[in-house]
Formats: sequence, C-alpha cells, structure tokens
Amino acid sequence: MQRVLLNIRNSVRIAAAGCVIVFAGAAMASPNALFVSTGDSSRAPIGWIEFCAENPRECNVAPSMPRDVMMTTKAWKDLVRVNKWVNDTIKPITDMDQWGVVEKWSYPDTGRGDCEDYVLLKRRMLIQAGWPREALLITVVRERNGDGHAVLTVKTDKGEFVLDNQYPDILLWSDTNYRFVKRQSQHDQNVWISLGDPRPTLSTATSR
Repeated sequence: MQRVLLNIRNSVRIAAAGCVIVFAGAAMASPNALFVSTGDSSRAPIGWIEFCAENPRECNVAPSMPRDVMMTTKAWKDLVRVNKWVNDTIKPITDMDQWGVVEKWSYPDTGRGDCEDYVLLKRRMLIQAGWPREALLITVVRERNGDGHAVLTVKTDKGEFVLDNQYPDILLWSDTNYRFVKRQSQHDQNVWISLGDPRPTLSTATSR
C-alpha cells in the first residue's frame, strides 16, 4: 500500500473541458498535509442547490456521524477502478455547450459532462458499492488560472484523496495544484464548510 500511495504522486494532466464554478474565498494547501483544515460553514454552490431541487431523493438524507474509510488494498483498487471508468467513459463538455447555462449539476446520462457531473457519478457509484457517503465529499477548488473546479474528496485513515476528471491518477489533496475552497460537511451533505487557513486570497468572487 505504501508503494501504491507513493506511485500516485506523479500524475500527468489530461485535457478536459473548462469547468465553471464561481465561489468566494480559498486557501492554499499546506505541503504534504494528510488532512485539509476545515473552517466555518459556507454557502452551498447554487449548482448543488438546483441539483437537490431537481433530485430531492438524492439530497433528503438525515445528518449522521462522520465516517472515514480504511484504506485497504481493496479499497484503493475500488477507487482506481471507479475513477478510471468514469474518466474514460464520460466525454468532457461545458455546461454552456451542453445546456446553454453557465452551471448545471447533473448526472452525465448523455455520456458527456462537466467536472461536477464526473464527481456526482463517481460519488454515486461508490455509494452503490457500499462506501459511506460521509467519506465522499463534493469539493470546490480553484485552479492555478483562477477558474473554479469540482473534485471528489475521499476521507480515509491514510489521508484525504482527490478523484479528478483532469488527472488520471488519484492524488493526496496536498499533492494537487489546487486551492481548496469548500466542501460538503461529513455530518450533513447539505451543509458546506470552508477549507484551509483563514489568510485572505487575491480573489473574492461571489459564490454561485
């Protein structure tokens, strides 16, 4: 397992459609940290709110106790399998090109999707495979160029790993080049919390 975790540090970025997520505030990851620091509650992305309005059964889940996954060899293989299948199967397309709107969160039933659509599908597949939803957290990050992006954070006893449609490998969150903004709470998927340290950032875009 140690060798596997070391191997995932070297990733090659692959092409993907631009993903528009507008948000407020961000914090730089601390080098080599296993777990991202969490802050106060934050406003949920409008994409998630609209997704829940259209899919109430997906979101009407009672609050629960946080649960982390034990990172066994089998668990790691499950993550790799799901991440690769979704990345290879779904073709990237922006929400504007597909739906004519800036942002729309939905399952990629058309075989095409934006970053958050990849995340939703990976999360659903892992939950259906028996993974606890409390360990599968939709996360908003900022790319180096300032664009918003969505990834799936998986909380484990070995650290927090990121499943991303822009990278073929699964990385420890602190090994990515992203600034982590906010994510779902482990207690309640409809509550979002800010991430990282409280230092001010260069951008204060309005949350969407």
